[in-house]
Amino acid sequence: MNPTVPSTDPWKDEQDAPSAPPLTRAEAQGLLLRKPQVSVWRVVALQAAVGVVVALGAWIVSSGAVSVVLSALYGAAIIALPSALFALSIQLWLSKLKPGVAVYGFALGELLKIGLTIVLLFFAPRIVQPLSWAAMLIAVVVTLQVYWVALILRGKKTSCAA
Repeated sequence: MNPTVPSTDPWKDEQDAPSAPPLTRAEAQGLLLRKPQVSVWRVVALQAAVGVVVALGAWIVSSGAVSVVLSALYGAAIIALPSALFALSIQLWLSKLKPGVAVYGFALGELLKIGLTIVLLFFAPRIVQPLSWAAMLIAVVVTLQVYWVALILRGKKTSCAA
């Protein structure tokens, strides 16, 4: 009278699901060549370049108001400076740690990067006077989007090959 109903528990693994075979060394190397990692220094350089472009745009929109341009540059620095310090820490000491410890170092570095970003935001009105909040926040948001652009551009050739 009471038919057995299969479990619909989303947390339960399917027993009959075929597992993918492990990659061979050649397949793994081919995958890495098709999708290379994104260099942290490339991201920092892109953030700096985007910051300069945003500042130039602020200069054009504000008819050359120096406070608006400085606010936009400071907004880009709020993102690029902690990223550069994080990239430096990865290069200097995090890459020398064992993988298990490096995970915690990476998390700590990200936490410090977020903390420095918050501190720089907090001191913005004291450092840039008069501060244009709109220019600074637009620069922050646009500079943050560089992470997505770097992921999209990974693996793209920067030089034209015939």
